[in-house]
Amino acid sequence: MEAAGPVTRTAARRRDRRLRASATLEEQRERRPGRRRPRRRIEEDQEAVFREVVSFTPDPLPDRYYDKDTTKPISFYLSSLEELLAWTPDVEEGFNVALGPPECRQPPLSSGRPRTLICHDMMGGYLDDKFIQGSAAQTPYSFYHWQYIDIFVYFSHHTVTIPPVSWTNAAHRHGVCMLGTFITEWKKGEQLCEAFLAGDARSHQAVADQLVLMAQFFRFDGWLINIENSLSLAAVGNLPHFLRYLTARLHQQVPRGLVLWYDSVVSSGQLRWQDELNQQNRVFFDSCDGFFTNYNWREEHLERMLGQAGERLADVYVGVDVFARGSVVGGRFDTDKSLELIRKHGFSAALFAPGWVYECLEKADFFQNQDKFWSLLERYLPTHSICSLPFVTSFCLGMGTRRVCYGQEEAVGPWYHPNAQEIQPLFGEHRLEGDGRGWVKTHCCLADAWNGGSSLLIRGVIPPKVGNVAVRLFSLQVPVPPKIFLSLVYKLEGPSAVGVALELTTGDAGSCHVGGIMMLNAETSSRHSPRPLRVPPTKLARWVGRCGQQLSGGWVQRCYEVSLRGCLLQDLFVSFSRPPGSQEEENFTCRLGEIQVVDANSLLAPLPQVQAVTISHVRWQAAASEGEGRPAGLRLSCTLHWSYLLPHVRCFRVHCCRGTGGGSPGRGLSEPEKPTFLGLAFINRYRIVDLAVAPAGPGRDGRVEFLVEPVPKEGFLVPRAEWGRAAMLYSMPRT
Repeated sequence: MEAAGPVTRTAARRRDRRLRASATLEEQRERRPGRRRPRRRIEEDQEAVFREVVSFTPDPLPDRYYDKDTTKPISFYLSSLEELLAWTPDVEEGFNVALGPPECRQPPLSSGRPRTLICHDMMGGYLDDKFIQGSAAQTPYSFYHWQYIDIFVYFSHHTVTIPPVSWTNAAHRHGVCMLGTFITEWKKGEQLCEAFLAGDARSHQAVADQLVLMAQFFRFDGWLINIENSLSLAAVGNLPHFLRYLTARLHQQVPRGLVLWYDSVVSSGQLRWQDELNQQNRVFFDSCDGFFTNYNWREEHLERMLGQAGERLADVYVGVDVFARGSVVGGRFDTDKSLELIRKHGFSAALFAPGWVYECLEKADFFQNQDKFWSLLERYLPTHSICSLPFVTSFCLGMGTRRVCYGQEEAVGPWYHPNAQEIQPLFGEHRLEGDGRGWVKTHCCLADAWNGGSSLLIRGVIPPKVGNVAVRLFSLQVPVPPKIFLSLVYKLEGPSAVGVALELTTGDAGSCHVGGIMMLNAETSSRHSPRPLRVPPTKLARWVGRCGQQLSGGWVQRCYEVSLRGCLLQDLFVSFSRPPGSQEEENFTCRLGEIQVVDANSLLAPLPQVQAVTISHVRWQAAASEGEGRPAGLRLSCTLHWSYLLPHVRCFRVHCCRGTGGGSPGRGLSEPEKPTFLGLAFINRYRIVDLAVAPAGPGRDGRVEFLVEPVPKEGFLVPRAEWGRAAMLYSMPRT
């Protein structure tokens, strides 16, 4: 394909606004020999139109970044020192770049509070999670207890394990730090280490510089360094210099970056796991941000480490193998025994392979077993708080048996897309003090959804003589603006008349002024129940026109507007109250579909528009004929790029409208069908794979239009006028 026609001034200005690094990568892509570009023209309505002659000779795509059979974008790793040193940022790696750094959280990692780390080691890694745009996996692994952890390490036995971007985005959404793994093992590992550690400083600095550049480019937060092979005296002598240089450079380039060392090699160069921090490995601890111990420790190891760690107790991550291999204090469903001792002595904990509940137990019982595992550890896992607005979640796990958009079913069938996981609540069972007859329990549930593939299922009992029960779902530390808008979407199961309400707590009670609120606790005046709005505020009607109404699928939306001054929003509760006149025990089952907390003024700001949508990397395939005498269909794969400021977006929804084969040049284009949802994107690009389109008739153009719908962080639907659009006209080659 060839470029045609001058680029408009508007398009030029858009291009100039791109970041310099992005422009450089685009230049690399366009300068590659043999790269075909679509012919483009600008129509009167400024929709970009690309003309393509169907060819079954596709643009080649590098196997490292795309699945060789389908061309779906995939996450990748590096297997050798040579690959690491040769790596440079490339435009094809754009799919692997995370949305941004971790969301603001309290307390920060630097607070000195003991932390909780997960080291995710599952069946070699890069399973269904490697497909960046998701897959149709039927029983995938999902992690959703993010509020209990601080650091997530993606582990595999490849030399350079780059965390799949789907995990990085999910972690960052919850304020959790994401680390990759640099590992060397066996004889090959000895040779690799000798090559970069035994020489002069330039060798190990080159490796460190590459690791820092990778973390910076892909937007994850650092590295676990795992040298599990013996080292020569020259190599082990340079190892602390390598760690110090790597740590210092990472801190310069990656905000809140971390380098952790795994307990393996000792200062003599021998591979001797110590199961503790001691004088034989202290030099490595002193050279980086933290130390991850081996797993076969006893309490006496912890007692000895108190003196070694000094004021850095929280920087010692005591390893716990959840598989309980070797001589361990506790693993599997006894992992709490290990956590009890670790917390007793004030250390951080590193849980290795908690996916045991998925790998070794029945897949059909996964959610039940996952909840059981984490509930046993809950008392030893301090939570962290989210501290920024907007705060929006539909409780989606990033998977489901069907896909729903605001109560409307879009597709039926299994899907798995960890990128699409929304902020998850605090899970567990909460009982009333006293006789214990009142309780509330939360579960994730795939049976129904408001937006995505799942909702939050809440079951509970309101005992006699008790007016209501409540469950805390989120811990926040948010300095709130003068006026906030809140929304709750829920659905009661069965004929229940139980009342459902959103409650919140505020801090800084001495100076905090709250308007439009009913106080629940006269002593502290810190827990409040907003009054639901009967009609939305006039200024916000564009966004919240359905407040108080029954929505599709039986869902109900309650909206609130709260005025505050000098306040800190601390907790979000959902309360369930007995119906008027009821004196009996009340059982209830409720699904939560969405919670929104946004700055009301932010909803008045003008919306940015998706701009400069382009089409590239086109691949055509012939599809089987649908019947005798009917022409064979076509399958289209291509990549969309567009321009949009990522800090403003939650995700993008990509749609298409397919024509019926097009009209002749004199008769215009055929009417497109209703937009079909294709998938979600979390970066300014999307790979369309094997889209069925009608064949172009003789002398006619086929037409397919692509639409890019931005979903703002506030979580509301955006008018079609703000979507980006590009169309492709295609014709069959002349014979």
